[in-house]
Amino acid sequence: MAADLILKASSIITMDEGNARADALAIDTSTGDITAIGSVADVQAAAPGVEVTDLGSTVLMPGFIDAHSHPALSGMITQPPAYWIAPYVGYPKYADVQKLWKEVDAKLPEGQPALFTGLDRLLQGAPELTNTDIDAFFPTRPVVVIDNSGHEAYFNTATITANGWADNKPPADPVGARFGRNDDGTSNGRAYETAAVLAAVGKVLGEAVPHPLLSLAKFMQMMSSNGITMTTEHTYESNLFKAYAACASVDGTPTRIALYHMSIEDTCGEKLASPNPDMLWKQGIKLWADGSPWVGTIASSFPYLDSPVVQKANIPLGPGGESMMNYTRAELDEVLAKHAPEGWQFAFHVNGDVGLDIVLDAYEHALVENNLMGTDHRWRVEHVGGCRGDQFDRAASLGVTISLLPAQFIYWGDLLDGQMFPTEIGSIWMRGGDAVRSGALVTFHNDGMVSPPIPLLNIQAMVTRRTPSGTLHGPEQQMSLDDAIKAHTINAARQLGRDKDLGSLAVGKRADLVELSADPYAVDSNKLTEQMKVLGTWVNGTKVDTDAFISRIEAIDPTEHEGLHEAAMSHTC
Repeated sequence: MAADLILKASSIITMDEGNARADALAIDTSTGDITAIGSVADVQAAAPGVEVTDLGSTVLMPGFIDAHSHPALSGMITQPPAYWIAPYVGYPKYADVQKLWKEVDAKLPEGQPALFTGLDRLLQGAPELTNTDIDAFFPTRPVVVIDNSGHEAYFNTATITANGWADNKPPADPVGARFGRNDDGTSNGRAYETAAVLAAVGKVLGEAVPHPLLSLAKFMQMMSSNGITMTTEHTYESNLFKAYAACASVDGTPTRIALYHMSIEDTCGEKLASPNPDMLWKQGIKLWADGSPWVGTIASSFPYLDSPVVQKANIPLGPGGESMMNYTRAELDEVLAKHAPEGWQFAFHVNGDVGLDIVLDAYEHALVENNLMGTDHRWRVEHVGGCRGDQFDRAASLGVTISLLPAQFIYWGDLLDGQMFPTEIGSIWMRGGDAVRSGALVTFHNDGMVSPPIPLLNIQAMVTRRTPSGTLHGPEQQMSLDDAIKAHTINAARQLGRDKDLGSLAVGKRADLVELSADPYAVDSNKLTEQMKVLGTWVNGTKVDTDAFISRIEAIDPTEHEGLHEAAMSHTC
């Protein structure tokens, strides 16, 4: 390996236990490999004649890794020309959303459709909308509003008309989904779960977002701006391949992407021929155990509180228990038995404790049946917000890895604790401390459009157990800063099968880097996001230029990817 670049920083945090800190590193930019790392003198001796690029006060680390995302769908429904109206991106109250709606209707050309994503009944105090509610703001243009949970959509009368539903009556309910109906059978402007949501909003989405590949690229750009150099598509289906292959093939693509194929597609066990396996590869198979805590569909042993916030959001008190499972145990066993011999990693969406018990039972059965106990299989569980500490212990004993979604605590933590659930449950939601103490491999993720992909905020929240309000919840679930950083670097690389070449900085590994304005170990953890900023990222030893990447995507004919709308909307997180 012949280095042609030396980077010097105020400090380099390697996440390599054998060499935790360095001052400089040498890179062979033709391969993207690190050829030397250590003191400036040692690196110069290893790469004689190479000029040193001094980054000044910058701190370098391995690029952050978001271990579970959905870039295609997230880009289309959150990035311009779509409108992201979640409470944590500038619309904390329903009144703020209503103000935006008035402004949008006044400025858009007559008849141009509009798409809004992120309405949150719990956080914003919004009602469960009907078509007449939306008609008051958009009397003529087709408009769709996607609920922040991703499990429900609302739309106006103009959308119902545009869909061509006879007598304004929606079609028969698809399997596992349903349309909202008035007493006379006409649509009330609501659709529940994926198949119904797709049928209701697909036409408007296609017209409101004319260049879906560009929307995907914009979401990748946003991830890069927050220091992320690797992520996943956790609801991959074969009809998304063309779009991801296009992004991976463009020079200067900013983000590596691991694909998790949905188990509901017959081809989920097939191998993938990637045009650039270094940047795009198939890692595993994705399944859903239960639903979302924000709409009351988690498989839990505990009920919701009969509180004003729960009542206003129309959440059933429950507990839902096993009735909220999307699979029977027999169905789980069948999927695992079919694909475990193929060597795929499994990833299970699960939020409730009942759901996780069933998933771990199925995992254990499949591991035993396939002689995989004690092997390095790295099977995963995702989110696990309402799960117990003893379950994490059991996961660790099975070699099952845990990917936490800190956003559930960050944005809903004040409601979870004492308003949605009793304090003994809600205060320790998203048990980072228990997860680490279990000995399991622990990672973090943002779950695409469910929350903005901001690793520094995830790290801050899981270390401090403070929500943005400053309130402390469940201090016994605090994690160390080192464990939290590992969750977004070396642990996540291991979970995605790339720990041999990514996740830490060492000779022979790839130079995927994030530039930080300060040392996270030297600032107040309570003010991590205030006292340090992401300055840039590097992938394969080259500094990322996301504007150039966007320009290259813009040059691609959007008609080549016009089917991406339906492909991305055919699944949820």
